[in-house]
Amino acid sequence: MPAARPLDVRWIHGSPSAKHDTDPEIQVHAYDEDTYILRQNKSVDYEAPFLYLLFGSERAVLVDTGATADPAHFPLRRTVDALIDARSAHGSGSGYGLLVAHTHGHGDHVAGDGQFAGRPGTELVPAGEALARFGLTGEEPGTLELGGRTLECLATPGHHASAVTWFDPRTGFLLTGDTVYPGRLYVEDWAAFVRTVDRLVDFAAARPVTHVLGCHIEMTTEPGVDYPVRTTYQPDEPPLELSVADLHDLQRACREIGDRPGRHPYRRFVVVKPD
Repeated sequence: MPAARPLDVRWIHGSPSAKHDTDPEIQVHAYDEDTYILRQNKSVDYEAPFLYLLFGSERAVLVDTGATADPAHFPLRRTVDALIDARSAHGSGSGYGLLVAHTHGHGDHVAGDGQFAGRPGTELVPAGEALARFGLTGEEPGTLELGGRTLECLATPGHHASAVTWFDPRTGFLLTGDTVYPGRLYVEDWAAFVRTVDRLVDFAAARPVTHVLGCHIEMTTEPGVDYPVRTTYQPDEPPLELSVADLHDLQRACREIGDRPGRHPYRRFVVVKPD
């Protein structure tokens, strides 16, 4: 069973002046030698999404490709290639593969797909094809084999029809994309979202989840208070990681919100329900 431990990282969070920002375009955090979390710089794109790179013995998976297509401003492939090359130097071999997958199909999660076009040994699964590619035709989870590391994947619509949640038993990470994260949870399909939250609670109850990790931070450290949309400097961010208890809080929030549309702030997130 994986041990729950803090990510122990201070994320780059933008700058008062994007022009004078000296932070890297991509911050790379090594959780362990096989697990990396990447964050795009808010001075490059205010969305500042988080991406996940997980290594197995035969291939790696990159979950999401960020909000910017141009490698001159967002050198995602170069960053991923460097991490893979470093691993290959320790025994992965020249035939090591890469799978590029997604949490869902919104533009700030797929913009960098084109950087991987034509890359040798690479399978790019467009977000709209993920459900079929991973066998997610019903409510049962599918699996993704990386070689000595098997991920589970679960169709989790509501925020977006193509949304997928990933679970890594090795670290206990539950990668929830834009379905659950410390920020504004925009709901496209309320009924589907409520079912998804219920399924995530049940799914997590049967697995050793250490952290619930989404793709953004939009909250401040003041409970229930988020940064304005398009903020490019967030010096008062809470941690990225949420917990299974936060999933239960979201489940209760969905019950409380019921049929009421609009914006509903809670301690760790804000639920935005459509009319």
